[in-house]
Amino acid sequence: MLQRIQVRNRWKSIFKPWEEADPWLFGACIALTIFGGIMIHSVEINQGLINWWRHWVTGAVGLFLAIIISRCRYQILIEWKWPIYILINLSLIAVRFIGTTGLGAQRWINIGGFYLQPSEFAKVGMIVTLAALLHDKTVPTVGNMLRMLAIMAVPWGLIFAEPNLGTSLVFGAITMGMFYWGNVNPGWLILLFSPLISVLFNNLSTPIWIAWVVVAGIIAWRTLPWPWLGTFGAVLVNVVSGHLGHIFWNVLKDYQKMRLTGFLNPEKDPLGSGYHLIQSRIAIGAGELKGRGLFQGTQTQLNFIPEQHTDFIFSAIGEELGFIGCIAVLLVFWIICFRLVTIAQTANDNFGSLLAIGVLSMLIFQVFVNIGMNIGLAPVTGIPLPFLSYGNASLLSNFLGLGLVEAVASQRQRKKRWN
Repeated sequence: MLQRIQVRNRWKSIFKPWEEADPWLFGACIALTIFGGIMIHSVEINQGLINWWRHWVTGAVGLFLAIIISRCRYQILIEWKWPIYILINLSLIAVRFIGTTGLGAQRWINIGGFYLQPSEFAKVGMIVTLAALLHDKTVPTVGNMLRMLAIMAVPWGLIFAEPNLGTSLVFGAITMGMFYWGNVNPGWLILLFSPLISVLFNNLSTPIWIAWVVVAGIIAWRTLPWPWLGTFGAVLVNVVSGHLGHIFWNVLKDYQKMRLTGFLNPEKDPLGSGYHLIQSRIAIGAGELKGRGLFQGTQTQLNFIPEQHTDFIFSAIGEELGFIGCIAVLLVFWIICFRLVTIAQTANDNFGSLLAIGVLSMLIFQVFVNIGMNIGLAPVTGIPLPFLSYGNASLLSNFLGLGLVEAVASQRQRKKRWN
């Protein structure tokens, strides 16, 4: 009996450091990673590839790192924000000189046969940096916000120049989400987006665009500390943006326009820009309620859908597991998002709360855009589906973010554990 008690106490001592961690968050991410490997194997079974096995190995490495990070004091990252920021910028600059080109972009660095994609890890680094800059500001001023935007603009510009539109959009989502949680005035966030909206509206309808310029001016008047100057600046920026956007749109070639708007009517170019979207919709529609069965999808097994092990993994899920499988995946993502919000609300400090919201913004934006482009509601931007799509760097960065959030969860007060 004494020996049993000693063994039990020994096991308790081993797992005690992790007893405050969030098991639902860990479990959901692990489940998606395992399921992702199964689906990757399904789409590649006739090609003799082993990407599914590599996906699991990378996931195991990522999980190990997440467990180690979850036991660290995340607060020390506040003091390391600038070294982290410098490191991510240096790695992005290195891509410009020693990077490997693939799929029309220069994004990878080959290190001993392992292709490292710095832009993926830059997302986590930017979350840490932005959280450290925001955590001690109860109500950020316009000056604070502009300085943070300038800091964020450096890695964003390097990523956009690769070119990597998808990851640059994720940077924007992370920034907006953390700004909102960090008590930045919502009106200022709308004004940040207003030039893009002006570009869109001016190409659709001039009266709508004019109405939007007026709305932007009103928002500036009500929210900015210098009403007259702020209103004039907001109106001027939106007017200039609208005209420049219209000019640039007319300069683009027809095929370039189709790449941006092809998702609205992919049938216009069924063998070009619309091919991915058409085949993806066919696959998801063919799955109906229960799906054709694992390893049984015709679109999937006959390789009608390009990049189906990465960007279009959701179409394979829709065809082989049907509506039920898609809903199950969305439910697991909902659990992840719910737990991230809960951890953000119960964190011991603002820094930990902002880290959780940064990871939430990163994941939820990728989920919405990836699934949106699979079902034809968003343009193809090359954004992977977290934990499911094949991609070593992307999977590792997601687990690094998970480790940071679990560190925040582990250091919460015991009374908040099940909140």
